[in-house]
Amino acid sequence: MQAVPGWPIAFRGSLAVAAGLVTRRVLAGPRFVRVLPDTYVPAGVDRDLRLRSHAAFRYVQGRGVLAGYSAAELLSASCGPRDAPAEVVVWPGSQRAHPGLLVRREPIDAADVVEIGGIRLTSPRRTAFDLARRGPLVERVVAVDALANAHGFDPDVLRELAEVHVGARGSRDLATVLGHADRRAGSPMETRLRMLIVTAGLPAPQVQWVVQDEAARTAVWLDLAYPEQRIGIEYDGAVHADRGAVLRDIGRHTRLLDRGWRVYRYTKRDVLGCPERIVAELDRALHRARWT
Repeated sequence: MQAVPGWPIAFRGSLAVAAGLVTRRVLAGPRFVRVLPDTYVPAGVDRDLRLRSHAAFRYVQGRGVLAGYSAAELLSASCGPRDAPAEVVVWPGSQRAHPGLLVRREPIDAADVVEIGGIRLTSPRRTAFDLARRGPLVERVVAVDALANAHGFDPDVLRELAEVHVGARGSRDLATVLGHADRRAGSPMETRLRMLIVTAGLPAPQVQWVVQDEAARTAVWLDLAYPEQRIGIEYDGAVHADRGAVLRDIGRHTRLLDRGWRVYRYTKRDVLGCPERIVAELDRALHRARWT
């Protein structure tokens, strides 16, 4: 039996039929969902960006590669909105866009392409360069932080790509993006919290600040911090709701309090829903610290 690329996660229906894996009747039935022309995924599974990106690659296989948020997803640097369209770069003159699929037509250097699990996509640096040139400033920085953190490169290396791709759309703002980027950021929401603070006009906090207790031979990492004022800022994601994490957080925050630190903890709901309150609280904290 002939192997079908992507089967059974995301595959071309015509190839699966030709290989004898399914019939046209089965493809049209309840077992599979058509997400792009001649491209199917199993029914009943979450059609998240990762799965839709797998499908997009099978759709353009041989004529393009995954790019943008789709590439970031497969590069273990998820940073796009959940409803972001799958994205591909295709060779000029091939493939049309479809609902849910963003198609870019441009030549791409072989050095800018990698392969993961049989899927070809833009490299971490090229993906960061592409995402750094479009969308709101905060989301540009989020993407660069995520990719630089996951793949251990200095964001400033993107300047080299800018020199290769002179005049590329969005490059004018690249210096501003890189001025804010920090590969130490632990998560996209952590970057959004930091950017919320900075764009409001408050001083830029330190990232992943280490508070050492030499006597106890322990250390506590803070997501963000104003060390001179002993103000810590933490983003608490879903992982912090785990029972073990709750117990660890209690211990670490008690140790910080004992050493004179005040720690402000924020959730996704705070960052996205109450940015003004966060800025006001931190502004008051900094003013109090100056007068103390």
